[in-house]
Amino acid sequence: MPPVPSVRALLLDGDRIVLFRRTVPGRELYWSAPGGHVEPGDGCLEDTLHRELLEELGATVSAVTPLTTLRCPHAEGVKLQHVYGCRLVSMDPALRCGPEFTEPGRGVYEVVRLPLDPDQIAAINLVPAELGAYLTDAVTRLPDLIS
Repeated sequence: MPPVPSVRALLLDGDRIVLFRRTVPGRELYWSAPGGHVEPGDGCLEDTLHRELLEELGATVSAVTPLTTLRCPHAEGVKLQHVYGCRLVSMDPALRCGPEFTEPGRGVYEVVRLPLDPDQIAAINLVPAELGAYLTDAVTRLPDLIS
């Protein structure tokens, strides 16, 4: 059975991008973009994106714009990562919920805002690597790509 598709948000907060700095027991430090797997109750990919942003950041967003679909190698086959650009409207950490915050083995999801600088993006271990490559190339154009 192929892996369940995921969504990722390249979330702009003014002139910065919102990412997670991930510290997980037994793993090297890495970074990720907010998002996650499509669940059965999600009506569409954009519904998944809004749900995940609310769960992981307590965030609401606007200007949701499809950017690309990445094909990422996975143990169970190729995993599709649907990447959206969006702009932060509000964020309330008190609304964060889900297994990311209730299961200690998942590690720490530190919210970080980085400048839209390709050198800074290239310098971090952004997972999946395909997203890191895409973002390094597109980061300075994101404000124009997100309608």
